[in-house]
Amino acid sequence: MTTEKFDTNNKPSGLKRIYLASKNSMRAFSWLYKNEAAFKQELLLLLLLVPVSFIFNTSIIEHAALIIVLIFIIFTEVINTAIEAVVDRIGLEIHPLSGLAKDLGSAAVSLSLIIAIITWCAILWPE
Repeated sequence: MTTEKFDTNNKPSGLKRIYLASKNSMRAFSWLYKNEAAFKQELLLLLLLVPVSFIFNTSIIEHAALIIVLIFIIFTEVINTAIEAVVDRIGLEIHPLSGLAKDLGSAAVSLSLIIAIITWCAILWPE
């Protein structure tokens, strides 16, 4: 297997950089959808709850908060999966620090879910 090295002196700029970054992001989202059950579940949650958020009589700021916390769950899942990929890239042997890194990523996802639940309850709870 040949390994290419990244040329830090010859990075794309301008619109080409934006195009390539978007292409890389779409490839990552596609991979996540095909390979990560948690991502599929969280994406389904997002797709179900965004339309539900329009049912409630909330201010624009509250409505934005309802949607942002759902996107934040997806964000933390992406970061968690990136941590897992890097740990697995370094080595597949069992090591306490590898387990800790993966557990911390999982904890971040759990915290994002708690933040979303608290936000939704705080905004939608009848006074």
